[in-house]
Formats: sequence, structure tokens, C-alpha cells
Amino acid sequence: MQATAEFQVVPIGTGVSVRPQIMRVMELLQGHDFLIETHASGTNIQGELAAILAAVQEVHAALHAEGTVRLVSYLKLETRTDKPPTLAGKRL
Repeated sequence: MQATAEFQVVPIGTGVSVRPQIMRVMELLQGHDFLIETHASGTNIQGELAAILAAVQEVHAALHAEGTVRLVSYLKLETRTDKPPTLAGKRL
């Protein structure tokens, strides 16, 4: 099932800058067959729903394994039955 998602990861307790953790998130997401668009507070993703959910789990597992003690993620998902959801369809 195709889906679009908005994914935001918030590392907590890593100091003032979270840039290294967010760069790692982007590296992990780019390893998947997704269409990705970053924006100021997160990342929009287009792909298979199961793959998006697996990627969220991968991000949490990888960042924790690499020393990030606490992560809060926000995931907004959209699926449709009338046509495939696309990021292009979201643009105004």
C-alpha cells in the first residue's frame, strides 16, 4: 500500500545541536526506495507504508545504538483508496 508521511525526529539530551543525529536520520532514509522532501521541521516521505514504518524503527534502533539516549518522533501518515497518494499532489 502506498502512503505519504511526515516524519519528525527529536533527539533529547544530546546537547544544544542535534545536527549530527538529524544528518544520520537523513542518511538512513536515503537508503530506502522513497521520495523524500526535507523541510524546516521534518521530512516528507512517499513510499510503501510497510517500508516507511520499518524505516522509523530503523532510525530509532540506529540512533539509540549510536548513543542517543532518548528520541521522540512524530509520524503523520496518509493512505488512500481512490488513487495513490503522492507528495506532488500535496503542493499548492
